[in-house]
Parts: sequence; structure tokens; C-alpha cells
Amino acid sequence: MTIGVATEQTTRQVPLVNYLALDGDKPHLLGWECGDCGAVVLDRRVACPSCRAVTFAQRPLADTGVVRAFTIVFRAPPSVPTPFTAVIVDLDGGGVVKANLVGEDADPTIDRTGMRVRLTTYPLGVDSTGVEAVGFGFTAEEGPS
Repeated sequence: MTIGVATEQTTRQVPLVNYLALDGDKPHLLGWECGDCGAVVLDRRVACPSCRAVTFAQRPLADTGVVRAFTIVFRAPPSVPTPFTAVIVDLDGGGVVKANLVGEDADPTIDRTGMRVRLTTYPLGVDSTGVEAVGFGFTAEEGPS
């Protein structure tokens, strides 16, 4: 697969992960909620990691949340620009996701814990048939946290 730059010839988008829904103008994450205890996970599971129940229902997750933890990454494969900020986000309404903080300096002197964030998507590349891969991350929400 040859990766290039998105063009007007792009005919289809595919998400990087199966829990990213690219529906229209409002991309969102999809979670699986345990029918017994209400725990929310991102990928389909055989059993709930909290209570071991086996009944799940898929539901859309909030596109906002709060940074629980973060780290500044200085070492990555040669094709990945560093440094960048990796975050763990507690989503409003349930669910936890790991992603990158987009559009912010990776400054290790800034404490990102408690920062309000919003889901964002971005193109990763286009293959030779015009299919664009789409990733997700989080951006800082405007206003006080």
C-alpha cells in the first residue's frame, strides 16, 4: 500500500481503529457497554473486565472528556515526529481511551492532568486507490478546565 497526500480523488475513508465511526460531519468513538455492571470498553470483548458478564451493547461515546494522565514521548519510529503528548482520557458519560494530544506543544513543564479535551480526527495518508486512512486524537477544549 502506497501512502500519499489526500487529494480530491479520495473516494473513501477508513478509520485507523474499528471503534472510530466516521459518520458524516460528527466522527465519534463507539464503546461496548456491559449489560450487567455498565462498564464501557472500546474493543469487543468475550467477557466484561469488571464483572465477567458476557452481555454487551454497542453505543456511541462522548466526544469530550478529561485527561487522567499523560506523558511526553521523545522516542518513536523514524517516521513519527517527536516529541508528542500521549494522553489517557476519561470520556464524559463513561469509557477510557488512550490517544495523542493534537495541536499542543509537547512541553514537559505543563501539567495536562485535568485538562478538558475534545475528539478530533485527521488524515494519515491515502493509498494508490484513493482510500484515505483516518486517525483520531484529542484537542484542548476552550475555556477553563
